[in-house]
Amino acid sequence: MDGSQNAIEIANAIRLGTVSALRVTEAALADIARHDGRYNSFTTVTAGRALQEAAAVDAARDRGERLPPLAGVPYAVKNLFDIAGLPTLAGAKINQSHAPASTDAQLVQAMQRAGAILLGALNMDEYAYGFTTENHHFGPTRNPHDPTRSAGGSSGGSAAAVAAGLVPLTLGSDTNGSVRVPSSMCGLFGLKPTYGALSLQGMFPFVHSFDHAGIFARSAQDLSLCFDVLQGNTSADSTPRLVSDTPRLARLGGYFEQGDAQAQAAVATVCKALQVTQVVELPEVARARSAAYLITASEGGNRHLTRLRMQAADFDPLTRPRLAAGTTLPAAWYLQAQRLRRWFFEQAMQVFASTDVLIAPATPCCAQPLGQEDMVINGNRMPLRPNMGMFTQPISFIGLPVVAVPVHLPGQLPIAVQLIGAPGKEAQLLQLAHHLQSLSVCQSPVVRN
Repeated sequence: MDGSQNAIEIANAIRLGTVSALRVTEAALADIARHDGRYNSFTTVTAGRALQEAAAVDAARDRGERLPPLAGVPYAVKNLFDIAGLPTLAGAKINQSHAPASTDAQLVQAMQRAGAILLGALNMDEYAYGFTTENHHFGPTRNPHDPTRSAGGSSGGSAAAVAAGLVPLTLGSDTNGSVRVPSSMCGLFGLKPTYGALSLQGMFPFVHSFDHAGIFARSAQDLSLCFDVLQGNTSADSTPRLVSDTPRLARLGGYFEQGDAQAQAAVATVCKALQVTQVVELPEVARARSAAYLITASEGGNRHLTRLRMQAADFDPLTRPRLAAGTTLPAAWYLQAQRLRRWFFEQAMQVFASTDVLIAPATPCCAQPLGQEDMVINGNRMPLRPNMGMFTQPISFIGLPVVAVPVHLPGQLPIAVQLIGAPGKEAQLLQLAHHLQSLSVCQSPVVRN
């Protein structure tokens, strides 16, 4: 095995007996030991467990048993997923003293039933509140395309591990963009499904109203197979489910045209490949994003109120002031924000009455240097960390499914485009992402610097 193989290729090779799951696992563990010091994507490597799981896959194959779809495929999870025997860190120093999890998170259990091999837990912004994975407790995660730059966040470790070829699949979470922003920064395919489509059981919560589980991969086929597995379909094949009707496509204009030249060029590239000419707008997107901020701050601050009172000094300095501010928000503001959420969802459903897939940038620019405080977009200076999510936050605000597809423009760092659908339309988005990959418009090669 080498880091360029995707999950389906690895599973097929193991199923055919051309390589053993143990050999694949040993090679992946050696790769992590050799390369991850440069990227800091892993916070814990579960080598003993991984070798045991791999041996079990090989024994099942030797007995002539039918192997499940991800048998022998290495993967890892954001460190807010429960892993039996380990404390669930959620990127926090405070959580290091917590009791170890007694059982795996439900999605980790689903991956194990599908035969996948867990290699460890991955770095993140503390309590998932950030877009750059500049974690003061566990160190920043570095972008494999340029280690001086951010891998995005809060699932930055999940993205960097896949981009560097350490594992072909990772699980993350997305509350306001934490799958789509790292997908854009690291040049990956990422899935944020419909709100509620995947179980959150055994995942450390951030904002109940917006929390989603999500997936990173280097191919749309891997995303599709993994999504099926996480929904409990262990007989899934590797082909994105076919959707009979040709989707009606449109580019999101107005608010979503604020990105820099590279972000807009990426959207134009995808639209040209798909022959998209229609432009539509969602109303009051800026207000929707503001409402999402209020709900995030209020729910996040309330969740951590006791910790803020008792252990304020132990919080990451990038996280503490935002959570503390959230504890002071008036209840009336929170309720008004939730009312706007319902209204904005209804407006989006009116757009989907005549359009199936909306196309928009995932981030306003490509990955920026670690430690940078501001960015300039079209002549406007703005804080970098919150505004990396300016195009993702209004979409997760109303729980719509999104596939992020990577676009590599000549001579530039990668950046992603969002394919946005109506609730429950993941299959249509995954098929469209697969089509773009087959056209070589969207690719995600392994990179190590």
